[in-house]
Amino acid sequence: MKTPALTPWDRVQLARHPRRPHTLDYVRALCDDFIELHGDRRYGDDPAIIGGPARFADRTVMIVGHQKGSDARENVRRNFGMARPEGYRKALRLFRHAEKFGFPLICFIDTPGADPSMESEERGQGNAIAENILALAGLRVPIVACVIGEGGSGGALALGVADRLLMLEHAIYSVAAPEAAASILWRDAGKAPEAASAMRITAQDQYDLGIADAIIPEPEGGAHTDAAAAAEAVGAALRAALDALVGLPIDVLLQRRYTRYRAIGRFQESQPMPNMPATVPPLPFKGS
Repeated sequence: MKTPALTPWDRVQLARHPRRPHTLDYVRALCDDFIELHGDRRYGDDPAIIGGPARFADRTVMIVGHQKGSDARENVRRNFGMARPEGYRKALRLFRHAEKFGFPLICFIDTPGADPSMESEERGQGNAIAENILALAGLRVPIVACVIGEGGSGGALALGVADRLLMLEHAIYSVAAPEAAASILWRDAGKAPEAASAMRITAQDQYDLGIADAIIPEPEGGAHTDAAAAAEAVGAALRAALDALVGLPIDVLLQRRYTRYRAIGRFQESQPMPNMPATVPPLPFKGS
């Protein structure tokens, strides 16, 4: 009997699977001499984001990624991969470190979104995310980002501006969680499966839209069924992406990055109906 095709909601569940490999699993499998660096030099350290220099494919690279937990206790400690402002500022510090020493940057994305708590807002969550996006847009080193699970909202974008964006086969990349989108659109979080389909958040959708550059195949059943095979596939994709970027003149790299993001997004202008003006005249202003 032919196995039925996975729905977008099925892929959401696979992207969130608790046994799915996380950033540190891939780093341990693929890198040598990883040295984790801590703290943002302003407030504190955030375990929801890890990073530091490492050796990958005979190159020194800078690794930055979201980190979820493998059990309930670790998930609480790492806030389920939802970074606070100090996490994003730690990431920004590592971005600048990579630029200073000319290390290619590899970002692993796996978060339902940035931490939404009042404390994070008070410490400048929106500003921290915006600073990261701005920094990555002009960072003078090659950047490869890989969505290994959930890529949720601005929490993912803060690590997602890159020269190459890779996605695992069952990963998702979205402006909001399907449950949140369903609550906004239909006032019913139970319609999350319909929202997942409408939002086009799967790896294949993102590839078709020109946002993802490549889809990395997963073992049958998902990455959690064979973490070693998943890591091998991710490593091969990262090597290929870095080989294509390392060696390009920096000005060419930055121009291509700019062009890449200017080209994302499509729109269609509506045609005026018969007997209607092409433009609508402004309403008259009535002062007091």
